Amino acid sequence: MISNKTTYLFFLMLAALLSACTEKNSKKLPIIGEREAVEKLVDGKTVVDTVYHQIPNFTFLNQDSTLITDKDFESKVYVANFFFTHCPSICPTMQRNLLKVYEKYKGNEKVAFLSHSIDFKYDSPSVLKSYATKLGVDNAQWQFVTGSKKDIYGIAEKYLVYTKEDAAAPGGYDHQGYLVLIDQQKRIRGAYDGTNDEQVAQLFTDLEILLRESL
Repeated sequence: MISNKTTYLFFLMLAALLSACTEKNSKKLPIIGEREAVEKLVDGKTVVDTVYHQIPNFTFLNQDSTLITDKDFESKVYVANFFFTHCPSICPTMQRNLLKVYEKYKGNEKVAFLSHSIDFKYDSPSVLKSYATKLGVDNAQWQFVTGSKKDIYGIAEKYLVYTKEDAAAPGGYDHQGYLVLIDQQKRIRGAYDGTNDEQVAQLFTDLEILLRESL
């Protein structure tokens, strides 16, 4: 016969498990960046709404010499970063780690990836195509793009990623290796050091949270 004490302990453990599951499923990621309180009229009443930092509209040339825009990422969550193909420092590790995320979500239409080359002089579409193929990317889910210095470096600021042409830096460019998580409303929801295994693992976790949030 099962004692009342055993039954009590069972239900206590079950309640704790259900509570943990509920907390996990209800967790939301922060929205990163500046925000502004804006007043607007709704049904004749003035209400205050919060406007969050968003990634602006963009147009870039991809590895297939096709123009892509922010509209190609509508209704998707995506991971963006900044690199260059002959980078001798952080890029190889960063891109290999991002490849792990790509491989997990390969074929998932709700998830996309966007790598911006900061080497506007050398990284032509054909160079990007060869790089993507060698990396192991074989579908349109991961886009590699190039553009003018003004456009690429300008959009990097919107992703809150530091980029700079610097002759003294390895490969001639200085940049941060963040993997930036963007939601369906073009808002930044996380930034992770692509060379750090613990932070890449956190990206896996947070991407799942964001996907649940967007259901």
